[in-house]
Amino acid sequence: MNLLIVGGTRFLGKALVEASQAIGHNVTLFNRGQSHPDWFLNIEQLHGDRNRDLSILKGRQWDAVIDTCAYFPRQVRELLEAIGGSIGHYTLISTISVYADFSQPGMDETAPVATIDDPTIEEITGGSYGPLKALCEQAALDSLGEQVLIVRPGLIVGPFDPTDRFTYWPARISRGGDLLVPDSPDWETQIIDVRDLAKWTIWMVEKRANGIFNATGPDQTLTFGEILDASQMVSGASVKFHWVDTQFLLDHSVEPWSDLPLWLPGSEYAGMDRINIQKAINHGLEFRPLKATISDTLDWEKNRPPDHDWKAGLKSDREAELLSKWQSLQNG
Repeated sequence: MNLLIVGGTRFLGKALVEASQAIGHNVTLFNRGQSHPDWFLNIEQLHGDRNRDLSILKGRQWDAVIDTCAYFPRQVRELLEAIGGSIGHYTLISTISVYADFSQPGMDETAPVATIDDPTIEEITGGSYGPLKALCEQAALDSLGEQVLIVRPGLIVGPFDPTDRFTYWPARISRGGDLLVPDSPDWETQIIDVRDLAKWTIWMVEKRANGIFNATGPDQTLTFGEILDASQMVSGASVKFHWVDTQFLLDHSVEPWSDLPLWLPGSEYAGMDRINIQKAINHGLEFRPLKATISDTLDWEKNRPPDHDWKAGLKSDREAELLSKWQSLQNG
């Protein structure tokens, strides 16, 4: 298969390239050449800015295109106007953030998507990201219809994750000691290893699959406590978990999702980590063991520079300060 990947030199893009190469597909990348220019020197890379000039793509033909970095519907329309007539299949990497209401667990692909008052806005915020992605989906479907595969991932994890949202927990546990953890071990969460997502996406592209698919995991209930326990077993660290009350954390300005990744308190988020993925499972989505993801993530993380600027998680001094206040409160 002759495949064009828009992006391809960051997290999911890297995994898609590697999954494609592993089974012998011919891959071309289209990107600005700014992220990891030393990666994939053995494949063709077309450099350009999709927001300025797509002429480098015109006159070329590909069996399929995977678009990893469309955030505005204009970007999808312009790309498909430039190459839509010369491709056989288009995959848009979207997000579960497209849904309008996360208060209900078990949403499948038919759940209503979010809308935005001004569909021409091109500013990514917490309120605009999901609706704009939904508009990207619609732009693709309007242009190519049954030639379109839309993948809606949840939280993507694993080696080379630039967000640190999952990496924080295995890495923090590996350092041992007293660990601040939110609420209780029983709340449910969902993640998908980037390599599992990439392998399945390429398989779906090979089949010329179409339609919309939620793509997170695993294929059974996963609790936050299970992630912590597996991380401790993999790292072998000596850790004492301090389960801290939600209201205490909120009262002390601890930000869900960023200061304490994966944690999303509140009934309005009850369905965020309980998305229905049965359709993707029925179409072959499989998951590696959690411990394998944790082990590989830790191996990668240990090779990062010691002064790495963490994008998520509590700083050590902030964690110690909060634990001290919590313990003082508990001791009365």
